[in-house]
Amino acid sequence: MNIGPLTLSSRVILAPMAGISDLAYRQTMKPFGAGLVYTEMVSAKGLLHSGRRTRELLRSDPDERPLGIQLFGSEPDDLAAAAASVAGDGDLIDLNLGCPVNKVIRGGAGSALLREPQRVGRIIAAVRRAVSCPLTIKIRSGWDNIGINYLDIGRIAAEEGADAITLHPRTRAQGFTGSADWQQIGVLKAALRIPVIGSGDIMSGDDARRMVETTGCDGVMIGRGGYGNPWLIRDAVRALDGLPPQPAPTAAERQDVALAHLARQVTLIGPAKAVLEMRKHLCWYARGLPGAAAFRSAVNQTFTLDDLRSLVQDFFQSSPHADEAAYVP
Repeated sequence: MNIGPLTLSSRVILAPMAGISDLAYRQTMKPFGAGLVYTEMVSAKGLLHSGRRTRELLRSDPDERPLGIQLFGSEPDDLAAAAASVAGDGDLIDLNLGCPVNKVIRGGAGSALLREPQRVGRIIAAVRRAVSCPLTIKIRSGWDNIGINYLDIGRIAAEEGADAITLHPRTRAQGFTGSADWQQIGVLKAALRIPVIGSGDIMSGDDARRMVETTGCDGVMIGRGGYGNPWLIRDAVRALDGLPPQPAPTAAERQDVALAHLARQVTLIGPAKAVLEMRKHLCWYARGLPGAAAFRSAVNQTFTLDDLRSLVQDFFQSSPHADEAAYVP
């Protein structure tokens, strides 16, 4: 799959997710076959004001490339300047036009921009002038059911120089409820010449295959389905390549990946912060195994690295499914 001059090794892409897709997460997911990974969304204003915490979101490693940097904001000049300042930190710039979170919406960014197609056009045009690297956007269907305008936004994006577009076919009003309307991905793909990436409700390799077959989209983006489940990327890659599925991960395999993820986080942010940051991830790795509820409760009451490692090892090694395929999403 190509996005502008950038060639990806697979059609499976890891979504940019605030509070999730940090460097440790991306390093954990990448070896399973993601053709492209994205940073968490980065504030254009934060970059321009030299915010230290904002710059930390750009921390990366050569092994995860190609890397997309996702920016959010509401002003064309701010986004253009921010894009120019970070273009060398990654291989691609992505503009977030779909985040439904109230804090982002109140600033006129994310999904709020779907109500202003002309502003979207000015933003994309300004960023396109500012950077020469591939430029993509990520959108939702529209603001609400009476404001569905993904097709108009997609056409504007293509006209103003975007190299690809990702559509999560839910409205901002839906949040993550209901079902993603994959038919909209097909409509958008039929209308545009640039690559269209489908997102939403991919929970298995078969889901990825069906999305591509039913919509004609060029690639698929893995978001919530990948929580604690990097094997989903592997399964999606194999399904899109026409290969048979591999066995689900055993509890022992899950333990190994979870502990490696934890170790990466410790190296990056230190043990105290890593313990707190990894709680949610470790709970996701345990999904579907007997005793997962009690494990989640214990994880969320653990404050030291040694105790957390011991808890993880005891749980996964004592699982009655430790030596057989056991993943239940």
